[in-house]
Amino acid sequence: GSVNLHPDWGTEPTYGIPYVVVNGGQPLVNLNLGAYGNESDPGPMPIPSSAPIEGGSSSTGDRHVLVLDNGNCFLYEMYNASPNSDGSWNADSTAVWDLLGNEQRPYTWTSADAAGLPIFPGLVRYDEVAVGKIQHAFRFTLPKSSAAFIPPASHWAATSSDPTAPPMGMRLRLKSSYDISAFSTQMQVILMAMKSYGLILADNGSALFVTGVSDSRWGSDLDSLKTVPASAFEVVQMTPVYTSANYPTGSVPTISGFTASATQISSGGSVTLSWNVAGDDYVIVSPGLGAVHATSVTVNPKATTTYTLYATNQYGRTTATVTVSVS
Repeated sequence: GSVNLHPDWGTEPTYGIPYVVVNGGQPLVNLNLGAYGNESDPGPMPIPSSAPIEGGSSSTGDRHVLVLDNGNCFLYEMYNASPNSDGSWNADSTAVWDLLGNEQRPYTWTSADAAGLPIFPGLVRYDEVAVGKIQHAFRFTLPKSSAAFIPPASHWAATSSDPTAPPMGMRLRLKSSYDISAFSTQMQVILMAMKSYGLILADNGSALFVTGVSDSRWGSDLDSLKTVPASAFEVVQMTPVYTSANYPTGSVPTISGFTASATQISSGGSVTLSWNVAGDDYVIVSPGLGAVHATSVTVNPKATTTYTLYATNQYGRTTATVTVSVS
């Protein structure tokens, strides 16, 4: 049968993918990583205990949690996330996105999304529609995908060995010839973005479901998008397509130093951690600090602590450790 576009969001708060914006003072909390821990970013992260969970607190779905730190310019995304009473969170996968750079997940690594992409930039948000112009592609799902990806996607979650199944990261674009004049002004803003920037395959799910953020201001005209047939879209040229046989490999980041100004301090003292990293997209210091843009930071360990520096780029991750003894 024929498939039509489906807006996968609305006015109901648990419908769509929510997000929360925090400032640079949001307290950092620890994370307990689950199924995809080896492809995830460790905590701590500035996740509020009240951060909205996709589908609501009792959801049995994907349970995405998105936190935008506008003070430090990092985006934190979690999959299958749930809060604990001590303020920490459990998540099956996590990803930190440095909003000051042009970051990509390491090739073959997942993110909070099956394609290894960030979720937040691909959402349809009411605020953008209200401004009258959207300048980015939208995230969408299809039931079948192959064991391949197209950058900036970095990961596949194949559901089919059918050679016609699309790779993650495939781009669709609404044909320029498709007449949108009968749609409301706001729906035309969404459809124009689909003509200019298109849709990007981000996960397995229902056919041609596009993801947005719930908002009480959406109107009933959202349903008009369901009249747009799949045949109104065209596949944008797909190159390069990477599989397990040909995905790029290269040099992981180089850590030429990770040191403490003192490796032994008395209780109540502070110490400065410094590092020198090359070829990285972002760094995380754990425990205590999380993602940072700095190259040094002062810490006040309460007990003897081993700090780990994680430096990540599109080819993988390098770590280094330093221990500070507290007497």
